[in-house]
Amino acid sequence: MLNIGKLNRRITIERKIETVKPSGSVVKVWTPIASVWAEVLQQSATEFFTGYGEAEAGTIIFRIRYRSGITTADRVTYKGANYNLKEIKEIGRHALELRGETVK
Repeated sequence: MLNIGKLNRRITIERKIETVKPSGSVVKVWTPIASVWAEVLQQSATEFFTGYGEAEAGTIIFRIRYRSGITTADRVTYKGANYNLKEIKEIGRHALELRGETVK
């Protein structure tokens, strides 16, 4: 269940778009597709460590209202940092949980 009152951070969901320049070269750029309110959760310490050693640093979870069309090919921008989407889960019928990893 999503608590609407916790959606207190603004994030931008971006998608990579390919465009062709007049010269014929292809340019890939990240284009904003949505700016939404989100609840931001840091990964807990117990999830951070795995049986094989330390997990990847920079993992973050964003909870947002349900929005169709978001895929793991998209990314999230939050506080000037970019996060590649590694997993998208539906929470009930009205929310999504986006698990992101810091872009290096």
